[in-house]
Amino acid sequence: MKEKSALRFNGFIMLLALLAAGIWTAMSLFNAIKSFVVLGGSWVGIVIPVLLGLIILLIMTGLTIVQPNEAKALTFFGKYVGSIRDSGFWFTVPLTDRKKVSLRVHNFNSAILKVNDIDGNPVEIGAVVVFRVIDSAKALFGVEDYEEFVEIQSETALRHIATKYPYDNFENEGYSLRGNADEVAEELTRELHDRLKLAGVEVLEARLTHLAYATEIAQAMLQRQQASAILAARKIIVDGAVGMAQMAIERLLEDNSFHLDEQQKVAMINNLLVTIVSDQATQPIISTGASGYERRSKNLQEEKTEVK
Repeated sequence: MKEKSALRFNGFIMLLALLAAGIWTAMSLFNAIKSFVVLGGSWVGIVIPVLLGLIILLIMTGLTIVQPNEAKALTFFGKYVGSIRDSGFWFTVPLTDRKKVSLRVHNFNSAILKVNDIDGNPVEIGAVVVFRVIDSAKALFGVEDYEEFVEIQSETALRHIATKYPYDNFENEGYSLRGNADEVAEELTRELHDRLKLAGVEVLEARLTHLAYATEIAQAMLQRQQASAILAARKIIVDGAVGMAQMAIERLLEDNSFHLDEQQKVAMINNLLVTIVSDQATQPIISTGASGYERRSKNLQEEKTEVK
């Protein structure tokens, strides 16, 4: 069933015509009664104006008012004859049942749902769905209650989307509920559009409003996030420290008068890495000369050379 336009005319013109016909019918009835009482005429002169009056009353049931952003679906003895979407005062098919459908934009806030993500972790998730009716016939006759249908299908789609992705992607591969909220919202909108088109509803937007780990694992997952953040920070610090140490060695070797052997390079790199990577401030040790042991060794070496 699809929406179609119902037969309608300007209600003000029809109202004036019915008022004129009603006045003429009333005058005819008055004259018929007067003629019957005074002159003793027949009942036919009275019956005809009465029948005309009943017909006018039946025709007046075709007058209806349509508010802005509203549609009225018309059924004539169980048969759908069309809808009126234009606001104003109209005359349509008499004796029709008119059901009102709001065409305004609606918001639906889902309840906080508890579902398992793709990794099996229980998460709490909620969303807001912005929608409006675009086909009054489908909304009224395609489903039992289109508003309840929107609520149920929205929660079903939200559960389905939540089970397709992890809450958080610690390895930075693929989508996650927390890291790719815009992409998840777009997919939720597309799925809701496919589900709700049966009810003549258009989904304008769907957004996540609540996302969190369930209380029973929230503390454990928080510790995991903190550990991941610490490891990521350490990696950045180590990468920077290695680059700085390498740059320092290269700058020192640019001057040909300065020479470092491999052991000295290793010692310098070790000192630089310890200084940069350490959580606490390092204490420098300044060497002003050779130690006593080194001086004694040097003197003994010189004495042996003189003896020879």
